[in-house]
Parts: sequence; structure tokens; C-alpha cells
Amino acid sequence: MNASVRSVAKTHQRVDGEARIAFRRRADGVVALADLYQRAPCRVLFPTTEAGEPVQAVLLTTSGGLTGGDRTRVSVSVEPGARATITTQAAEKIYRALPDTGDAIVQVEMRVGDGAWAEWLAQETIVFEGSRLRRLFAAEVASTGRLLAVESIVFGRTAMGEFFNSGMLHDAWRITRAGRLIWADALHLDGDIQRLRAMPFGFGTSAACSTILYAGADAPQQLVEARRLLSDCALPCGATSLDGIMLVRIMADDATQLRAAVMKLIAGIRQAAASLPAQLPRVWHC
Repeated sequence: MNASVRSVAKTHQRVDGEARIAFRRRADGVVALADLYQRAPCRVLFPTTEAGEPVQAVLLTTSGGLTGGDRTRVSVSVEPGARATITTQAAEKIYRALPDTGDAIVQVEMRVGDGAWAEWLAQETIVFEGSRLRRLFAAEVASTGRLLAVESIVFGRTAMGEFFNSGMLHDAWRITRAGRLIWADALHLDGDIQRLRAMPFGFGTSAACSTILYAGADAPQQLVEARRLLSDCALPCGATSLDGIMLVRIMADDATQLRAAVMKLIAGIRQAAASLPAQLPRVWHC
């Protein structure tokens, strides 16, 4: 490593951001903010929602993205009987990691109380060529709580002809219900990612993928709805249900096509499962 690269690596300012949010249902039935903590570059906005929508929190990263050595942690609690939607202002960008700076670490922790409805509707994460990301989404859902969550990955700045061909991606999920682990999953790509993605068990020509998860006692019914919504989807996709969760995976050669399919599916599931409007937060349409 030459002197200029060593100098950049040493002076790279790592970020250590955190956001903590809690929503509580008051005695009068109104859901209100019960706790809020923010540390840069994590920020939380609370827009006015449309009629029939749950209270909403919009997360953003003021640094404009993350790179090697950066880390963020988001903790969300939706207390018993409350309804809340957590989303992101825009796509998250994970930039090329400089030598010796390590991985960008992103942690999301959710707690969903009895009788609560929680939505984690994150917009896409774009992993740039040479980036290194280690991400964990963990949720503890009470026995009568319900959670709808989505995470999407775009392999590079595909609109500019750049793909995520080298670097590292570790994307993990861990869902527990009433203290019992009901689903754990991890995608790990490291080294020659171009070769791994093209393998028969990989992604083929797909440039983006999404995981949509629904946790609730009515997961089998929502599987029926998900398959109905996907019946005319031309993209590679699949849906299944087990042990109180419903899972959908969608892949696409084009990130825009993936986004459209994800939006249609989420809108339909939230309407079928929670009688909410069949639409996504306004920031998804900006």
C-alpha cells in the first residue's frame, strides 16, 4: 500500500451512529412516541401520515452513505397494542472500503409487543464495487404481535454499468417469537463475488434481490395472498410459510423492476393482514 493510501486509511473518520425509537399506545388509544435517542449520522423524522395510516418514523443517514469501519445501530420498540411504520428516506449506499478499514456494520433490532403491528419498510441498500457490509436484522415478536419487514440489495450502481463483483456482503436475519427462535438466515458473499453470483445456486444474471417477511399467527393466510399478488410477476420469485412466518424472495435483472414488484406485494399484504391502505409511505414515491 503506497503512502497516500495509508494516509487516507489512517485519517478516515469512522461513524458510529445510533437511533432508538419506541411507540406506545396511550389509554385514549392514540399511539405516541415514548422514547427517542439519536446520534449522528442517524436521524429520525416523524412526518404527518395520511388518514388510516399508523404513526410513522423515517430514518436517514446524514453522512450520505457508509464505508469500511462505519457502523450504525437502530433499535425500535412497538409496545403492546401499538401500530407503527418504520421506513427509510432513500436507498442506503455502501461505498468501496479503503484498505485496512474493515466492514461497514449495520444492525437493526425490533421488539413487537402483544397485539402490536410493526412495519420495517426499508428502501434498497446499494452495495458499491469493493464495498464490505455486515448487516443483521433481528426481531423479537410477542405471541400475538405481527411484523411485516422488507430488505433489498442492489449489486452495484447498475444504472452506471458498475456491478458488485468484489468485496464482502454478509446479510443476516434472526426472528424470535415469545423468546423462541423461529427463523435464522444469512447470505454470505466474499471474494470473487462475480463468480459466486453466476453460480447455479447463486443469482444468475440478477442485479438485485429482496426478502419480504411476515411474522404472525395468520402467516398461512398471508401466504395465499402473497402468491395471488405474485401470480402475474414475471420475475424469479417464491413464497413459503413455516412456523408462524411467511417469506418471499424476489430477484430481478433490473432494480427498478424489483422495486415495483416489492411495492405491489407489500401494499397488498398490509391491506390484507392489517386493513391498512394498499400503498407505501410517501418517501417511497419521491
